[in-house]
Amino acid sequence: AESKNVRVCGDHFIKGALLKYFGPTSATPGPSTTMTGTSSEASGASTPSSDVSVAAEDIAEVPQPSTSSSDPPEAVDISEAPAPQPSTSSFDMIPATEAMTDVPPSSSTGIPSATSQDPPAFDWPSVLSDADRTEIVRRGPFQVDPSFTFPRRQDGRCFYYHYMYRKLINVENIKRSWFVYSKKNNAVYSFCCKLYSSKSYKLVKEGLSDWMNIGSLLKAHENSPDHNKHMVIWKELELRLKKGKTIDQVEMEVLSQLIAIIQSLAERNLGLRGTADTLHCHNNGNFLKEVKLLAKFDPVMRQHVNQIESGMYSNSTYLGKTIQNEFIGCISDKIMETMVAEIKQSKYYAIILDCTPDLSHQEQMSVVIRTMKLGEAPEIKEHFLGFLTSRLEELNIPFSNCRGQSYDNSANIKGKNKGVQARLLEKNPRALYVPCGAHTLNLVVADAAKNSVDATSFFGHVQKIYNLFSAATQRWSILKQHVTITVKSWSETRWESHVNSIIPLRYQASGIRDALLEVRQKATDAITKVEAQSLAEEVGSYRFQICTVVWHDILFMINTASKLLQSPQMHLDVAVNLLESTKSHLLSYRDNGFAAAQASAKNACEEMHVDAVLKKRLRSTKTHFAYESPDEPVKDALKRLETTFFNVIVDSAITTLSDRFETLGRVESKFGVLQNFSALDEENTLRIGEEADIDGRELASEIRNLPQLPTNRMSAFELLDLFHKKELTELYPNLWISPRIACTLPVTVASAERSFSKLKLIKTYLRSSMAQDRLTGLAIISINHEVGKQKEQRKTKKKKKNCFQRVFSSIKKTFCCVSDVMI
Repeated sequence: AESKNVRVCGDHFIKGALLKYFGPTSATPGPSTTMTGTSSEASGASTPSSDVSVAAEDIAEVPQPSTSSSDPPEAVDISEAPAPQPSTSSFDMIPATEAMTDVPPSSSTGIPSATSQDPPAFDWPSVLSDADRTEIVRRGPFQVDPSFTFPRRQDGRCFYYHYMYRKLINVENIKRSWFVYSKKNNAVYSFCCKLYSSKSYKLVKEGLSDWMNIGSLLKAHENSPDHNKHMVIWKELELRLKKGKTIDQVEMEVLSQLIAIIQSLAERNLGLRGTADTLHCHNNGNFLKEVKLLAKFDPVMRQHVNQIESGMYSNSTYLGKTIQNEFIGCISDKIMETMVAEIKQSKYYAIILDCTPDLSHQEQMSVVIRTMKLGEAPEIKEHFLGFLTSRLEELNIPFSNCRGQSYDNSANIKGKNKGVQARLLEKNPRALYVPCGAHTLNLVVADAAKNSVDATSFFGHVQKIYNLFSAATQRWSILKQHVTITVKSWSETRWESHVNSIIPLRYQASGIRDALLEVRQKATDAITKVEAQSLAEEVGSYRFQICTVVWHDILFMINTASKLLQSPQMHLDVAVNLLESTKSHLLSYRDNGFAAAQASAKNACEEMHVDAVLKKRLRSTKTHFAYESPDEPVKDALKRLETTFFNVIVDSAITTLSDRFETLGRVESKFGVLQNFSALDEENTLRIGEEADIDGRELASEIRNLPQLPTNRMSAFELLDLFHKKELTELYPNLWISPRIACTLPVTVASAERSFSKLKLIKTYLRSSMAQDRLTGLAIISINHEVGKQKEQRKTKKKKKNCFQRVFSSIKKTFCCVSDVMI
């Protein structure tokens, strides 16, 4: 194999390398990819093919033809086969003369399956693929029966069966296995040359029927270099197919290393290709640079690179853009196999969806599945399945097992009548809708800010301060001389992130005011002078400092709860308790927060050496007639600020927090397993007609017989962990199912939002034309990198275990031999 440099092309070869790199898996495989197309990172990706179930042992070895079957594989007639076309493969595709792909019969090839109803011969496909060649070699050339009567032509000449043998000088006869007679065309062909030759002559194209000179023509052909070359390739492939080993170990090692390089680059969101695809070019990209670096230290890769440089491989280098797409697709498929197996093992899952436009203005939908993993210990897992809309159907994940759905709070998504929530509930009424807690908290703060003029104007001044300093590098350097935490801009949509823009003003107000005064002194234009003076006076005012302290305290509480809700391990009952705690903190802050804000504001004013007094603001009086007299104005400025600013935003936050999380509270009350046994209605929640997840009567009996728990209030996840440690799942099966579903329900769509961050790192400006398949594959490898590492670790442990067993077996044999000698 090393001398002939025989190679294997196709999915099975690459999956064999993946098997060596990742190890076998018992999972149901996901969508596979084929080695067709000329896609690249910038334009195109491999085309997905149909799902093919491949066992681990079938990846590394080719199934041998069955010898016990009554119907052996049919032979191949080449009468209507066209001359093979020259290989038009791209830079990295394997040429047809070296193709050795393991493809089972009647798979993706154009060759009919061998059954008892098939005729004894059939025509070859118009264009031979690598899979077709492998299947044809597996079946072998068509053999004519010795008793067959060959037809005569008008001149009386015909073909004779003895031409099937070559007569040697010692009168021995050797069968010409490559020689094939076509009954249909009454002509002969060269089997191996028709498979691999790109030349056009009679034994390859239309067939040889010159019966007068056939002896000399056959002798000349079988002594030609091309025929000998094609015979060696054919016999090598035939022998490997019989042994069930079509993969060269050296090439397998090269592929394993290339897979490791691609996986490493994909996990770090680095681009693979550069402006050139040649090995020793300066701008050839990270992939070829890693290959060149590895070749300096690894002898296998060094040998492969040296063979490429010497011109031994014209096309089959495994370093081009198309093979990269194949590697990416196969690696992501392996990761998908593990995740799909875990989802199916857990049974119950929840779906998280969110959309965003990418850099090329295409809408990308992120699909995330949340499950409760039942392994050594219960664990909540969230798996990213890609930027596609039909992944569940492709992966054969039954939607009937979906128990939750979560999106952002847009009307077209959460609509009860025509939204996505309503459409999914029509298909599966048990898929409960859970609003995103992080988005809801964001809306709570947004509603509170809109109800006060002082609140909206405060953030306007904060943004003006940032714009003034960021407009020029000289001003920014002045700011850095006075503060350690620089001012920041705030997001228009993420209101809880406003706390980052307030922190510098809360703790470094004096330094920011001094920086504004210095900018006023050094500014040359009048507009900048006036703006810096105005902002310095505003930052030094007692009103601004009170607003800063109040907003900082409120946003800090909201932001802390939002960060905790975004954890993948967060589950429903803990989230509700967290929101209740946030609400109680706001109620407590409503009573004594304004007084504490005044004290903090006075300290800040004393540090800036300004008076802690409220300045009178301009008031507009009504001139038109009114039937109702206006309320008596509050003369105390502090009292007016507390009434129009502090009470308004705090009361609005408390009220909105209760209203917007009403849906989340209703869902949690249905799964209050330990907190509310008497009001438990899970039989109706988890039942549709005759289908049910639990038996209500058995559940009530299990609850009555439940022993004393360590604590009176345990979360659903704590209950699962207790049942697992005490091995009580068999004793309380219904009570075991209910908390599993409760923990499966998502609280936020943060995992989908995090996938958008990866999307921006993968699909950049220089890679904006990346095809969808390549984008999805890279995103799966990057986001689910822990799954890939776990598969690699399991494979390494298995290798060490097998090595230890071999060493132990060898030592045991040696010891037995020594014992026998001593005896």
